[in-house]
This record gives sequence, C-alpha cells and structure tokens, in this order.
Amino acid sequence: MISKSTIDQVYETARLEEVIGDFVQLKKSGSNFKGLSPFTDERSPSFMVSPVKQIWKDFSSGKGGNVVAFLMEHEHFTYPEAIKYLAKKYNIEIEETERTNEEKEQANEKESMYLVSEYAQKYFSEVLWEREMGKAIGLSYFKERGFTEDTIKKFGLGYCLDQWDAFTSTALNKGYKLEYLEKTGLTIVKQQEGQESRKFDRFKGRVMFPIHSMSGRVLGFGGRILTNDKKAAKYLNSPESDIYHKSKVLYGIYYAKQAIAKEDNCYLVEGYTDVIQFHQRGIHNVVASSGTALTSDQIRLVNRLTKNITVLFDGDAAGLRASLRGIDLILEQGMNVRVCTFPEGEDPDSFSKNNSLEDVNHYLEQNSKDFIQFKASLLIHEAANDPIKKAETVRDIVNSISKIPDRIKKEIYIQECAQLMNISEAVLFNTLAQIGKKDISDAKKKEKQEQKSFQVVKNDAVQEKLDVQYVLEKKIIELLLLYGDMQQDFDDLVLKEDEKGELVLENETIQAKVYEKIYLDLQEDEIELTNQKFKNIYFKLMEELNEKEQFEANKFMANLDQELIMEISSILMEEEKYILHNWERKEIYPKEKSVGIGQLVSETILTLRCYLIKKRIGELQERTQDKHIDNKEILEEIMSYLQLNVLLGKKLARVLS
Repeated sequence: MISKSTIDQVYETARLEEVIGDFVQLKKSGSNFKGLSPFTDERSPSFMVSPVKQIWKDFSSGKGGNVVAFLMEHEHFTYPEAIKYLAKKYNIEIEETERTNEEKEQANEKESMYLVSEYAQKYFSEVLWEREMGKAIGLSYFKERGFTEDTIKKFGLGYCLDQWDAFTSTALNKGYKLEYLEKTGLTIVKQQEGQESRKFDRFKGRVMFPIHSMSGRVLGFGGRILTNDKKAAKYLNSPESDIYHKSKVLYGIYYAKQAIAKEDNCYLVEGYTDVIQFHQRGIHNVVASSGTALTSDQIRLVNRLTKNITVLFDGDAAGLRASLRGIDLILEQGMNVRVCTFPEGEDPDSFSKNNSLEDVNHYLEQNSKDFIQFKASLLIHEAANDPIKKAETVRDIVNSISKIPDRIKKEIYIQECAQLMNISEAVLFNTLAQIGKKDISDAKKKEKQEQKSFQVVKNDAVQEKLDVQYVLEKKIIELLLLYGDMQQDFDDLVLKEDEKGELVLENETIQAKVYEKIYLDLQEDEIELTNQKFKNIYFKLMEELNEKEQFEANKFMANLDQELIMEISSILMEEEKYILHNWERKEIYPKEKSVGIGQLVSETILTLRCYLIKKRIGELQERTQDKHIDNKEILEEIMSYLQLNVLLGKKLARVLS
C-alpha cells in the first residue's frame, strides 16, 4: 500500500497541465488550456484543462477528472500505477511493500503482462551489462553502432542470450507465470503429444529494443539477430497481444513527446536505430513506425502533440513510392506533411552519426520539401516524356490533395500543382470535384449497405423529458464545489406581524457561508437529494467544508472513487465548454457565475422547494381519486401546501427581481 502522505504529496506537486501536456498538445485559452480529444478522432478541440481547478473535461467523450483519472483513462493505469507514474515524474520518493506471491496472482491479466514485460526489459538489460556473453556480443554491437553507454541505458537496450530457454527459466524461477510469458510472446511453447511441452525464448541470440507506450510502460520488444542466418528474420517483433498492438504504437514516442510538442514538429523515420541515433545527436522529436506501414492510429498519436510531420526517407529507399500512401493518411488527419530524403547510400542513422547537430539541422531545414513538391518531383521523374504517365501523375497528386479536410489548403495546393505540372487550374479543380463526387457516391453506397444489415426504428414523438430535480440537485453540488466556503450576504423574507397584527413578508439580510446556507435551508424542509451520486458527494462535501477552513477541490477529489471524480469534473467544467465556442468573438458574453452568488444560491434552493411542493400536491391530488380514502385530511394538506407554495413564490419573485 502507498501511504496517504505520499499520495497527498503527489497531488500537491503534480501539475495537471504538465502531465496532460506529455500526451496532448495544449494551447492557452484564457485561464485554461484546450486541445484535441485523446479519446476520440476529432479535428476541432473539445478537450479542456483547468490549471486553477486542476481538473480536465473531454466534451466529445464525456470523460473527465483529475490528474490521476486522466492517467487511468488514457494509459489504463490502476490507481497505484498512476500514483507511481506521477511520483517518478516529480522525483517523489514512494514507499511500497514488496508484492507477495499471492498479490502477484491477484493482479489482473493485463497488469500481469505489463509486469512480465517490465521484468524482461530489466533482465535483458542486466544480461547486456553484467554477463560476459552480453558484454562481448550485445554491448559490443551497440557500441559499434556508435551508441554511448548513456544512450544504451536511457533506451533500456539489452541482449537475450543465445540459449534455448535462458530467459524463460529465469522468469519462471522468479515466480512469473508461463501463461503470461506466452501471451506477451516472450516465450514460445510447443505442445508435443504424449510429452512435456517445450519452452524456448522467442528472442534467443538477439539484441533487444524495448517498445514503450507514450507513458513509458514496456509493451513489447524488437529483437535484431547478429548472425548471418538467412533463414531467420533480421528483425523480430513481439506478436500482437492485449498490451501490444503494433499498428497503434510508435517507437520512441515516450522519449519524443515533450520535444514534439515543444518543437511543434515530428520527424518520422523507419527503424529503431534511426530514432536512437537522432536522439543521441540532439534531435529528440523523432519516432519510428518500426518497419511497418504507417497507420491512422499511429498518426493520431502524433496529432495529439503537433500538426506537423516531416517524413524522412533513406537515400536509396526501396519501395519509396509505396511509402507515399502514408503521406495520404497523414493528410486525411488534417496534418501538414513535409518530406526529406537523404543522399544516396545514407539513412537517418548513418547521416546523424557522421554529421554534427548543426549540419544535420541545416540539412533537414534546407532539404525538407512540401509533400506536393516532393511527390511531383518523384512522379515527374518517373513519367519523363510519357503523356499518359504524366496524366496519371497529375491524378495521383490531385487524389492526395482531395484527402485534405481544409478547403483553403486544398485550393492553395491545386494552384501550386498547376504551376509545377504546367496545367490549368480549371482542369485540376474539375478533377478534384470528380474525385469528391466519387467519394460521396462510395460513402452513400456504404451507408445503404449498412442500413440493409439492420433496421433503425425512429420515434420522433418520443422526447427525453427534462428531469428538473436532477438539474437543481446538480446545481446545488456545483454551488458547493465552487463557492462552498465563501462568506456571502443572503436576502431572506421572513413572516412578521405588522402594526395591525397581520402577517407580512419582511426583508432580512443574514451573513453565512454558502455551504451553511444550503445545509440549513435543506434541513428546514427535510429535503434530501434523490440522485445517489449527488447524495454521496453532498455528504462528503459537507464533511470537508465543515472540517477545513479552506476548501481545495483537487485535494477533496484525491480521496474519492473515480466515478465520483468524473461526476465532479463534469460539473466543475460545465462552463468551460462555452469557451470552446469562443462566444466573445461573436459579441456574445455569457454571464459569469461569480456574479450574485448569494442570489444564485437562494434562487436554486427556492426553485427546488417550489418544485418539490408542486410534485407533492400532484401526488395528493391523485390520491383524492381513490373513493375508499377520506379526502378531508388530504384536501387540508393540499391547501396548506398551496399556501406555502404562494409564499415561496413571492420569495422567489423577490429574489429574481
């Protein structure tokens, strides 16, 4: 168990905007930050972060919470894992007892796979640095590649001994289950009929490159063979598993994320060594697709951090044209693409190793072309003087332009293409329109096919009924969260006898804290909140506000479960969604909640009381329809409620005026 004092220190130290900034590109928006949702595929920002409140809200998915909730949602951490991650980030010493074998068994499957992967990384690294064979073969190879010891340690590189089951046997002896060794792909198990199954290491005799998630968890491995065995693959990756999906991972993203956001650009290379060599040279905003075809999921990882990608190709890259498909995928995500090729015989690894940081940066700056210039120069060279090939080239380029969501960018690229290819803009715009019509037609066909597969029943008459009580109870929680410990003047109306002995309403001003006023008013009529979540939050809030002089939402949420944290963040960030629409630019100015807090509190409580009275009157009126009940008492109760409703109506009217 992690001590409460450590958890409190983590919450006090961690800055929400810094933590989320490691995963999402955030831009200042007033006192808040906004960015693209990391949970949905979107092009307009709906993700808000409040540094003041230390909470976030994703309006596209409905998710929200504090810093721990973000890590649990985005990285699928458990609560202790999220605390450990933050403690590591902010150099906070964390005390935790060693897991017992029983606790290891109780860990869920995914967590067990993470634990196995993290153990494997440490094991391979230990072999590299401490075993004679590791030093002689693995460490020597990395040093020959030009990697320094610091770089090797930083990227957690290692070596798997050239023995059939050296790793597997050690892991089993340490108490790790064969089930998870097999599921992560670290161990291959071969069943033999009538005999005991054979177990051996997948990465036998390979140098190891651990593949990390954006948060730094080990998801899988890439292993490079060092022998000239033509039957064995040069590079071998971990197989797909519950924690490793190669189409959703970019090698080096953990080490590059901050630099990508800071530089507002991401260099995309092909291999592990390209990333490491660039990083060692001093260029940190670089990731690799690890030899696989680029996917939309990988692009979205980068899109959270920057809108700009520069794709780096080898000077003699085979299948360069096939790689252009990745550029179209990047354009579809609304991103800006530049392309840079290295001189003949060079790749990012060798070029960065053989040149200074200044020279590498200068080369990238001078030789990075806009995607259309690159594609045109490449395809024109292929087409030469063949008119048919040239026509295909033009259509190919226009097809890429059609992928761009932004209409202004499309037009600019069409103009540029017309100049490069010496063809009229009108022809290109017509071609673009034809491609657009075909895309729309294909989309409609797909929609019709989907509609045939299932029937959609429409019922326009059914409308969701507004739950007034839910809205008012939510407003009470909001007032307590925002202003609970604030001292306010409250205008109240009390019944008093005038000179003639008649009861009249007189104005009386009282001073109290917001939470005291709400508590006393609800107690007066014995009103209890009906929504269970709001009820739980209400009692916890009252306890917190009563015990502590100063209320801090972030500390308050630290001791709640994730369901309540998400509910609270939704309430607190409700007003932030209006910032996303930028109403001020349209000369619409939403009223600040802090204006007239006392009035807002009184209005909310009175409205709830009036609503409950009307509801009670309706229930009593239904009972009068029963002929077996004496209606006299019921009618008297209805009359008293009606009188109370009139009185409250007058109070509410006075508050509103």
